[in-house]
Amino acid sequence: MESEILSSIIKRRRSIFPPSYTGKEIPDEMIVQVLESANYAPTHKLTQPWRFIVLRKEAKHKFGLELARLYKEQTAEAQFLQKKYDALVEKADLSSCIIVLNAKLSPELLPEWEEIAAFACAVQNMSLTAESLKIGAYWSSPGTIKQLPEYFGMEENERCFGLFFMGFHNEEPRAAKRTPMADKVRWIEA
Repeated sequence: MESEILSSIIKRRRSIFPPSYTGKEIPDEMIVQVLESANYAPTHKLTQPWRFIVLRKEAKHKFGLELARLYKEQTAEAQFLQKKYDALVEKADLSSCIIVLNAKLSPELLPEWEEIAAFACAVQNMSLTAESLKIGAYWSSPGTIKQLPEYFGMEENERCFGLFFMGFHNEEPRAAKRTPMADKVRWIEA
């Protein structure tokens, strides 16, 4: 049954981080499949606010260096950690690709929260599709994302909401840590 397959994918989806990635390249067709699934998220007034930039090969390494540079630039010397600086570059290098998660907001048409909600649904579709393809992924939102529009030459009404790291992995499935749904729902019938 389709509902059982969907439920299984939803329940086993986990954030899989770059240190678990194998280094095997994800074929372009699979990346396109992950991106295509984003396009079917619900979107009020069909604004389809999602915009993506896919970083591969040398571009992701350069981007890791830029994230590290921004971290160093924005961190007081006493708080700066070389380990964190190095980890930013390593995360980029370990990933098969990094997708920059942007939204083109339409404040003249909709409240911002509706556009952000639609955008988050698009990223969830990406996460579920990646899981169905046995690709590890996670949505990261580093403190430096406010500087990324300039780096990527994004449009004026575009905002960056994070990075989507992806890579094949060999990590064992792990159980979700969730409290019972019954503790979060009230039923009213009269």
